[in-house]
Amino acid sequence: MKRVLSGIQPTGDLHLGNYFGMMSRMIKYQKENDLFCFIVNYHALTTIQDKKLLAENTLNAAIDFMALGLDPDRSTFWIQSDVPQVCESTWLLSNIVNVGALDRATSYKDKLAKGLTANVGLYSYPILMASDILLFGGEIVPVGKDQKQHIEITRDIAFRFNQTYGETFIVPEPDIEKTNQLVPGIDGQKMSKSYGNTIPIFGDEKSVRKKFMSIVTDSTDIDKPKSIDTALFQLYALFLSDNEKEELANRFKTPGMRYGDIKQELYDCFWAQFSPYREKRDYLEKHKYHVIQKLNEGSQKATIIADSFLDKARTAMGLNYGENNV
Repeated sequence: MKRVLSGIQPTGDLHLGNYFGMMSRMIKYQKENDLFCFIVNYHALTTIQDKKLLAENTLNAAIDFMALGLDPDRSTFWIQSDVPQVCESTWLLSNIVNVGALDRATSYKDKLAKGLTANVGLYSYPILMASDILLFGGEIVPVGKDQKQHIEITRDIAFRFNQTYGETFIVPEPDIEKTNQLVPGIDGQKMSKSYGNTIPIFGDEKSVRKKFMSIVTDSTDIDKPKSIDTALFQLYALFLSDNEKEELANRFKTPGMRYGDIKQELYDCFWAQFSPYREKRDYLEKHKYHVIQKLNEGSQKATIIADSFLDKARTAMGLNYGENNV
């Protein structure tokens, strides 16, 4: 049984990009794998300085995940900051990381280009991500296409550490979905909270429908074929089987199709798929103590694994100075 590990930032309402990019795969993985899943609130500190907002987002992300099918009794589910050993391991790993590797991180450059303030936390994000993975023995890491470089950095760090200090960490393998690698937002860019182009999973009916009807389209005449290389087609395709995708593509290529009709169909499809989860979310929202209890149980299990790998790393680096000297 492989250990599958991944996390998600609590930076606001979870959206379709989160779900199709990582969440749905993680929920499926728990059936046949040793699933480790966590809410990465340390990472969120790079963009959120409001303590109340961060606390609310953290618990809401956990509630959303459990409502969508994550079973904390079949997996290890916790909040990142409840296992602070990851901070010590981040420092240990930072001492074998070349600055050049961080300079080449495209995610950092992209976030700066989008107006985010440069800080050391944002710059060293890949090291904390590596620590998240290596400290818990992650073997398979489901990530979006945009995180592929960070997994490569993690693998390089594991190789370098093992070569320098001896076999200590497992070298993880990325699991990048072959299709739907990047989920487009309503403006056609990657769906991201920082771009303000998301479609929330649990938003109210009126506001969510408005989001769908705002998906950007071109000005092609109704009597002309439509391009399938658009956010509208790509979002609709997320909900369809291969045969249904072909049928949709044919509709786009056939003159007479109205974008407004497709947007309404897509909204109806979305609402039908996620409506059953709303009742469970309402229940968990009213019973937060149950969610917190499960998170505490998960952090206790995660701590046992983290302590084991951290102790190996400390011994390998010479920090456990009392060993063999007493």
